[in-house]
Amino acid sequence: MTKQKRPELLAPAGTLEKMKMAILYGADAVYLGGQAFGLRALGGNFTDAELREAVAFAHARGKKVYVTVNVYPHDGDMDGLPEYLRFLERIHVDALLVADLGVFSVARDVVPSLPLHVSTQANTVNVAAVRAWKALGAQRVVLARELSLREIAAIRSAVDVELEMFVHGAMCISMSGRCLLSAYMTGRDANRGACAQSCRWRYALMEEQRPGEYFPIDEDEHGTYIMNSKDLCLLPYLTDVIATGVDSLKIEGRMKSVHYVASVTKAYRAAIDAYSADPAQFAINSAWTTELGKVSHRPYTTGFALHRATADDQIYGSSSYEQTSDFIGLVRSYDAATGWATVEQRNHMRVGEEIELFQPTLAGFRQTLGEMTDEAGVPIDRAPHPQQIVHIRMEQPVEPYAIVRRDV
Repeated sequence: MTKQKRPELLAPAGTLEKMKMAILYGADAVYLGGQAFGLRALGGNFTDAELREAVAFAHARGKKVYVTVNVYPHDGDMDGLPEYLRFLERIHVDALLVADLGVFSVARDVVPSLPLHVSTQANTVNVAAVRAWKALGAQRVVLARELSLREIAAIRSAVDVELEMFVHGAMCISMSGRCLLSAYMTGRDANRGACAQSCRWRYALMEEQRPGEYFPIDEDEHGTYIMNSKDLCLLPYLTDVIATGVDSLKIEGRMKSVHYVASVTKAYRAAIDAYSADPAQFAINSAWTTELGKVSHRPYTTGFALHRATADDQIYGSSSYEQTSDFIGLVRSYDAATGWATVEQRNHMRVGEEIELFQPTLAGFRQTLGEMTDEAGVPIDRAPHPQQIVHIRMEQPVEPYAIVRRDV
């Protein structure tokens, strides 16, 4: 087997906390957005001070930060763009993620030294388009989700610019996110960062002359989720993914939880490292796929990677998520001398239940939650208050940013 180059693992960062978790749990780079010009208006996003802190945190650990400037702006939305781009250059972000040709052009003129990555929203699906973006000055092109692995490999063999592809996360019903449903139905423009997730709603058919009579669309009497895609998961096919020769593997999810970012990033990190260490003997470890089931997700699909998407890649019965673990706490510090950890509660927890510790670098373990006190050191048997600070006696060493969770 010919050993392929080790691809970058690129993780989402909707907030500063998620950004730190992504880096600590194994991402080579993160992508995130500021307060403007990105496509996740509801994703938390970063203030200027947080952007500075994120870049410093990543660079101190040899990691990279890519900032999304991938909105499709109307003329009135362009105000302040040059100043924002100059700010990003001053704080030394590693690249800008851009979709609109106008924004791309402004960036080339205003911050010519900043690398530009062409967003998946640009819908790049062919060699000619990749070459055109490179000719304009792009360092990297993020390929559309609608491409198969065979098509991606063919593009890779024909171009000499960096390529990035999605390997995990939510799939959009429209061409790589270029959706009009939300704007039409709610006035919230997905292409300007305010998607209302209209494709996930329950739909039924109503005839104009029969108001109030709702007709099912095949599935059941309650309606159907006709545009509700399953989530992408290509980890079981990592050998084939790496064989395409792409430079970066991207995880979707800037609006997902801390638990999601940490767990998915660590699973793919372990898989990529195992492949890189010994491609000939590489095999998927069931622990990695089990980990991907612990976080909140829709049922998984391979999307367009292996074949054309079919009805089996959609969810018709509900828009609900599934998971096998609940995220209940985040370790803030640990006293090795006493064995007590300071934990920030993220979900109700109580003495006597079994908990699992999932950690950035140390081995995970399970134990019974035996002793717990409040922040003042007073013994308690439960922690019901959101983000309550508690102390828990640990049976093994833990590290900051370790996740405390329990089986569902």
